[in-house]
Parts: sequence; C-alpha cells; structure tokens
Amino acid sequence: MQLPVVYQKAKEQVFKIWTTLQPLLTVHVGLASSAKAIILEQCGKNKGYQERDACGFHPEGGCCMLDGPEKIESTINMKTLWKNTAVEGIDIIFSRDAGRYICDYTYYTSLYYGEGRAAFIHVPPLSKWVTADFLGKALQRIILEMLKQCGKERE
Repeated sequence: MQLPVVYQKAKEQVFKIWTTLQPLLTVHVGLASSAKAIILEQCGKNKGYQERDACGFHPEGGCCMLDGPEKIESTINMKTLWKNTAVEGIDIIFSRDAGRYICDYTYYTSLYYGEGRAAFIHVPPLSKWVTADFLGKALQRIILEMLKQCGKERE
C-alpha cells in the first residue's frame, strides 16, 4: 500500500492497516533521497514534526500522538538484524533517527497502534546500481529475517 506524503492521511491509513488487517508485523519502506545504503530504523519519535506535508500542513503541536510516549522502540531488534544480514552490493546501516517528516511520523504511528510490532526501512533511490529488482530481493531477505525474530517472539 502506498501512503500519501500527508500526515493525517498517512495516520488514517496506518490505523486502518492495524484495525482491519491486524498483522503480526507491519513493515514500512520509505525513500531516503540522499542515501546510498539501506537504513534499518529502530524507533519512532513522537515530537518535532514542524515541516509541512504535501498539503501544507503539519501535526498539531508538532507531534504524532498527543498522549503518546516520547519514542517507541520496535519489537524487531534492528541492531541484531543489521549485524546478521548482509546484501552483496549495498551497505546496510542501523539508525535510531528516521527524521522528523512523514517517514518517522508513519513509523511512530504504526509502532503506537501496533504496540511496537512495526519496522521501518529507508531505501536509496533507484539507480543504475540499485535497480527495483535488486532492491526487492534485498528487502525480501531483510523482511524474512524480521519474520524469524517474530517467530522466536511467539514461541
């Protein structure tokens, strides 16, 4: 599902994912236009959203959830994933800051509604070296490792 670059609409779509589909895990993928690597994000932040979205708005008080905690960690251990997953031809980076725009806003919202059962991966733009096929295979490998963590959690 493609989410719009609009805070409120992204929040509504994420809420809908969690309430209607009730997934074990939701994995979000966002474009990091200046990135040269795949970036695994560990947590979402609640405050600091001052940049305006595609419709010219930003969230009330600059935060995702007025009653939410300052940050929410994913139940997926991204550092372990980063250490144990290699994709030939591209670097993988661990991060604790997804930025304060739609990506981090969406991630925090999903972590909030999914009680931590969400993940966020920033990807570089497609290029001669990073093709859609290459990126798709890399994401598949990473997501399979995430699902293994989910399986261990349920045991």
